[in-house]
Amino acid sequence: MPRITIDYTPALQQSAGIGRLTREVVRALLAIESRHRYTLFYMGGMGQRHKRTEDGRAVSSVVHTPSYAAWPLNDRWMYRIWHRARLPLPVEVLSGRCDLYHATDFVLPPTLPATRTVLTVHDLTFERDPDSAPPQLLRFLKRVVPQSARRATHIVADSYATARDLAELYAIAPDKITVIHSGVDERFRPDDALRRSTNGDTASLPSLASRYGIGTAPFILTVGTMQRRKNHLTLVRAFAELAGLPSIPSNLQLVIAGGKGWLYDDVAAEVTRQGLTERVKFIGFVDDDDLPALYRAAAVFAFPSLYEGFGIPPLEAMACGTPAVVSNASSLPEVVGDAGLMVDPLDVGALAMALHTAITDIHWRAQAVQRGLLRAQQFTWQRAAERLLGVYDAVVAGG
Repeated sequence: MPRITIDYTPALQQSAGIGRLTREVVRALLAIESRHRYTLFYMGGMGQRHKRTEDGRAVSSVVHTPSYAAWPLNDRWMYRIWHRARLPLPVEVLSGRCDLYHATDFVLPPTLPATRTVLTVHDLTFERDPDSAPPQLLRFLKRVVPQSARRATHIVADSYATARDLAELYAIAPDKITVIHSGVDERFRPDDALRRSTNGDTASLPSLASRYGIGTAPFILTVGTMQRRKNHLTLVRAFAELAGLPSIPSNLQLVIAGGKGWLYDDVAAEVTRQGLTERVKFIGFVDDDDLPALYRAAAVFAFPSLYEGFGIPPLEAMACGTPAVVSNASSLPEVVGDAGLMVDPLDVGALAMALHTAITDIHWRAQAVQRGLLRAQQFTWQRAAERLLGVYDAVVAGG
């Protein structure tokens, strides 16, 4: 039986983003019948092994019960050892021997010559938008990720946009790349008991409103850490234009969910400059269990990102029955298709008008909700896991 080791470190270290993707695809993978033996490898200490049911939700209908391997030093220390000190310590010394090693988070560690490798590259934001990463991290990524991509036996990309970037920027042959779109968890679904409103009647669940201090007024929601590529400044400026229109409810809010990041001060200053301190809510990181209700409660989901490797939040919003307004950049057209409104992410006026349509055009909203639900159904973790299993089979067989 082929032995496959999967780097599970991001699944236990990151609650959202790459962490969620890794948890979900592994959970679905373990439920598929195959001839492989799986080991989930974690860098960061034995104390985390109690999390091995993947963020507290037990794996049901599991076919494979994986083994677990933990190493006390975290991934940052190991990357220093591998890529700064250039110590060629094979990862198999830490994780155990395997036929295939899957590096799930951009960086491929040293491996034994006989081990085949799969590398997941989620995006090349640091290449397309260098200001999106701190200088030290940027230098590391620009040196190590190209090396990892060229050395890997095969690459998994989150989107066709990322696959094109890999081919263009690193000269990776297209047949070395497989695109595997993310899925959306079944928790993200509409709730008929929750009435979504744009006139302030009942826009959110009372407990949610109280917990995050957003009240019961209607709101536009965006989700994402405050960094340049998420384009919060443009969204705030578009909201300022929108808020002044007579056709818009006077109590409409903009709710920004996610870590404050290094752009928070600039965005907060813009909110103050626009006189919107009472209408723009920074609610910080949202507990994963609260996300479905938050999406459902929103009148519109806005995501004018400049660059995304995939973009799970718009997909989750559409799965919850919430209309989406997104940018037409990078991978987002792959995610949203014709289900939402797409605009130039740098055009403040166009974004304001798209949000206006999404809030006031009842006919469009009804169509967008239905199209969004159908679109979201095309993205499942089972489908992603099946494609990943196909990659494993091909790589193990030498393809």
